[in-house]
Amino acid sequence: MAAARPGPALCILALVLAAAMLSGCSGVAYVARAAYEEGRILWNREPINEVLAKPELDASTREKLETVLQVREFAEHQLGLSVDGAYSTVSPVDRGAVVYVVMAARRDSLKPYLWWFPVVGYVPYRGYFSESRARAEAESMEAKGYDTLVRPAVAFSSLGFFADPLLSNLLKLDKVVLAGVIIHELFHRTYFLESDVMFDESAANFVGTRGAVDFFTRTEGASSEDAKAARAVYESNLVFAHFLLQAEAKLLRLYGSGLPKNKILKRRKKVFTEIQADYAKIKPTLSGLERFNLDKHPLNNAVMLNYMLYFHDQDDFAALEKLNHDDTRATIARIIALAKRNPSDPFYAIWEASRLALASSGPPGASASR
Repeated sequence: MAAARPGPALCILALVLAAAMLSGCSGVAYVARAAYEEGRILWNREPINEVLAKPELDASTREKLETVLQVREFAEHQLGLSVDGAYSTVSPVDRGAVVYVVMAARRDSLKPYLWWFPVVGYVPYRGYFSESRARAEAESMEAKGYDTLVRPAVAFSSLGFFADPLLSNLLKLDKVVLAGVIIHELFHRTYFLESDVMFDESAANFVGTRGAVDFFTRTEGASSEDAKAARAVYESNLVFAHFLLQAEAKLLRLYGSGLPKNKILKRRKKVFTEIQADYAKIKPTLSGLERFNLDKHPLNNAVMLNYMLYFHDQDDFAALEKLNHDDTRATIARIIALAKRNPSDPFYAIWEASRLALASSGPPGASASR
């Protein structure tokens, strides 16, 4: 992957159902491949309890599988997330990525190009099971004048349509990150707002990292190394989200300046250089973000949007958590309730509900203005 987080794919099921937007032989082939890949993952599931019964299982894998079972129980009973049969099985994956995701954006705008799929609505990416096919799509979009990004996705949620298995590639993650990913995906299973991927992913990112803090605090103690590591990841996410907010503001000022497009494209190179320099300064202080290489690879609008999808308004979610006296279960319920009542702008609804906490003493990067 270049310049992007290997984040979860929102819903591989959308790819299977993409026939509604496709036509001709190529569309049939795309859907057939999607159905095959999903079917293969589901067919090869093996109960985690049966895997744990194998005496030859190595200690590291055993510990992570046991953690997954504990996390799913915690997510259901302590966080109120919809679990059912999800992550009670494991399925082998013979490569690091499940799908390769293509993102695109105009070169003078931070608005993503949107694709439409059944069930999930408009989404700012399209997935491919072949990296070469994904890169061909990106080249096609670049020829039309778009910035693009191709990134691997290592996890997915079927949004409750199937009992999602744990994919074996996730066992390469450390225990703290793995717990956050599982809780992240279970939030998608619990609630999904159609055609608002930024809300879906940002909310799931907050719930995943905050839920991991609660899990390790409850199961190992607040002073345990895992609990401290989970807390560091959570706090780093808030710092990184604030950094992205500042970077976004710089780009929006340029793109809204009214300058001719050629001048905007020339000046944005300097802005991207500044953004990378700013990130390089904070990177050594961040935990859990080692896989982010924003300071090492060329930036464009698609790359920036990829990060922004996962880290939008994290301080507002944190303020809502504070209002709920650090009760993550209550916070999750509140996030979902606010989004259901305000589907056209759930971020504003959450900001409005949390602004008193932000005005008093919010988390790193918090602001009482909007």
